[in-house]
Amino acid sequence: MKVVYKITYPNGKIYIGKDLTDSINYFGSASGELIARDFSREQRRDFTIRKEIIWESEGASDREVSAKEVEMIRAYRSNDPDIGYNRWPALKKAIQGDTQ
Repeated sequence: MKVVYKITYPNGKIYIGKDLTDSINYFGSASGELIARDFSREQRRDFTIRKEIIWESEGASDREVSAKEVEMIRAYRSNDPDIGYNRWPALKKAIQGDTQ
């Protein structure tokens, strides 16, 4: 089973990732340094995160899973630093006068 998952941290920020093996103990490759900046030493002492599978497929190709991961990152806006920890794909900022 191939999955796309959402990790939710205690501060409400999220990380979207993919796992091509559906490993129960895989929690992605978000930047530990980036996440650590948001939590005090005391907050680190008792830290709970939630992992939700938000999409799964037995037959999707690796390329299809990667495309779905990007789709979900954009849909959940987890690449917006105020919302999540994904840093790719880069968040497109609206340019004044841009109609796209």
